Amino acid sequence: MAKKETFTPGKFDLKVKRSLAGLGLFTFSPIKKGECVIEYKGNILTPKQEEDSNSLYLFDAENGITIDGAPRWNTARYINHSCRPNCEIDIYKNKVYVMARKNIKAGEELTYDYDNDYFDAYIKPKGCRCIKCAPGLHKAKART
Repeated sequence: MAKKETFTPGKFDLKVKRSLAGLGLFTFSPIKKGECVIEYKGNILTPKQEEDSNSLYLFDAENGITIDGAPRWNTARYINHSCRPNCEIDIYKNKVYVMARKNIKAGEELTYDYDNDYFDAYIKPKGCRCIKCAPGLHKAKART
């Protein structure tokens, strides 16, 4: 299948709201597989700034470019990890895009699989709260 080269985020109704992992980003518009959902934005860090940073929102955009997505105006920072994600990351021209890896229904939380290093350092020690790893937690939440 040819790679889709449309890296312009759609005009989706996205909202930050409470999720099982804290705050999450939800869509209130359907999103089709392959569509560009949102760009991960932030301040570009120098190598020295990256080395000194304590941010949990650093993204390697390749070619020595690191984006610090910590500012709250970066709505994509609220997308949580899932071991069974509905989105994936695509890096194009040193920019980070979140793409739908399947059709996503209105009301769903947006998720992508964080890399292994981040997962092992920050998520695994606390226990993964995604639907694959903690299905009972999600069923309990659905009943409340």
